[in-house]
Amino acid sequence: MSYFDAASSAPLHPVARQALLASLDEGWADPARLYREGRKARLLLDAAREAAAEAVGCRADELVFTTSGTRAVHTGIAGALAGRRRVGRHLIVSAVEHSSVLHSAEALVAEGGSSTEVPVDRTGAVSVAAYADSLRSDTALACLQSANHEVGTVQPVAEVAEACRAVGVPLLVDAAQSLGWGPVEGAWSLLTASAHKWGGPAGVGLLAVRKGVRFAPQGPVDERELGRSPGFENIPAVVAAAASLRAVRTEATQEALRLRELTERIRARVPRLVPGVDVVGDPVRRLPGIVTFSCLYVDGETLLHELDRAGFSVSSGSSCTSSTLTPSHVLKAMGVLSEGNVRVSLPRGATEEDVERFLAMLPGAVAGVREKLGAQAPMTAVEEDVLVVDALGKRCPIPVIELAKVIGDVPVGGTVRVLSDDEAARLDIPAWCEMRAQEYMGEERAPKGTAYLIRRLT
Repeated sequence: MSYFDAASSAPLHPVARQALLASLDEGWADPARLYREGRKARLLLDAAREAAAEAVGCRADELVFTTSGTRAVHTGIAGALAGRRRVGRHLIVSAVEHSSVLHSAEALVAEGGSSTEVPVDRTGAVSVAAYADSLRSDTALACLQSANHEVGTVQPVAEVAEACRAVGVPLLVDAAQSLGWGPVEGAWSLLTASAHKWGGPAGVGLLAVRKGVRFAPQGPVDERELGRSPGFENIPAVVAAAASLRAVRTEATQEALRLRELTERIRARVPRLVPGVDVVGDPVRRLPGIVTFSCLYVDGETLLHELDRAGFSVSSGSSCTSSTLTPSHVLKAMGVLSEGNVRVSLPRGATEEDVERFLAMLPGAVAGVREKLGAQAPMTAVEEDVLVVDALGKRCPIPVIELAKVIGDVPVGGTVRVLSDDEAARLDIPAWCEMRAQEYMGEERAPKGTAYLIRRLT
């Protein structure tokens, strides 16, 4: 089995395993106590904090350990907003942030505050100018991920941080995906990360708050971790997290070069091997191990099952899954196809042989899924020289498949009207038009569902 989902959770690094086992015998006591066992635990905790702070690029007394990356985000945002409540209650986020950031923004709005989502371009990157334009006199905090978790695009953090610094607004950076590859550049104010993303144990997050940033911890007061992360420290896990972060940083330069070559191989060859594929994300400013592509006329969940049976563990941002039936907010913000989306995120140590096996079996897997999903002849009618496709009650990618079947039946310049009640069609039909060089004319209300208008150009 080839594990290609390191962006979700990386395999435990050997150094993390060694440090975890070694510290189980020494780090079990209360580090707040003055007796021998407590002092041993305190030494381990302090050493881990020093190592993690060095990797982050901050002072040791600016960093605390939390119970997860999500908890670090929630704590960081809530504390920074509370610390600057006199300035205002306005929060800025990008449209492609991790759900933990977006949920914090939703909570703020529910409590009477306000938030602004900065849009991204088709590669998933924010515009520095657009971000700067979102800054207001009542902006208490701005948030920007260092790199995207679904498509790997690296954000212009240093430039955005400078724009925020110029008007006195702190910037919180979610560095969960990138911290294992190197420190975050720029004058950021707060930073969060999660150990299981770089090969540390799950259940350990980092929150760094620079000196001088107004910060008011929320919730009941706790004497541990500067009052910012309540509860007894999991010292063995913290030690393993810090040790593995130092280890992966030592390997980062060489491993990044190797993984970039492998992901570039996937980016270049998948479109040649599989027709109707769009590789998404920035082709240059991206993380080393992530490559994401969308396949036309394919249901992402079905394709993932096929790949799993073939021995490859990958993930998807497809819109239709058994649990949500809603589009990936990242792909939606980028305006790219959400159906048939595959994210390959290679772990450290991934081999050339595994990648070649993946490339060899992918065309057959996609073809098999397309054959299974082949829609029946679409129900069509001609109304005032417009070809109408009735795809009501059919989940994507079926509406797109039916559109593709009939587009050739109208003359160049003619119009197709697709009726659909699947929310994913609002994203996938315009994305299909972009990929197939047809004109998307917009949408309009219909007696049932929504009508999407497409003009044939080629």
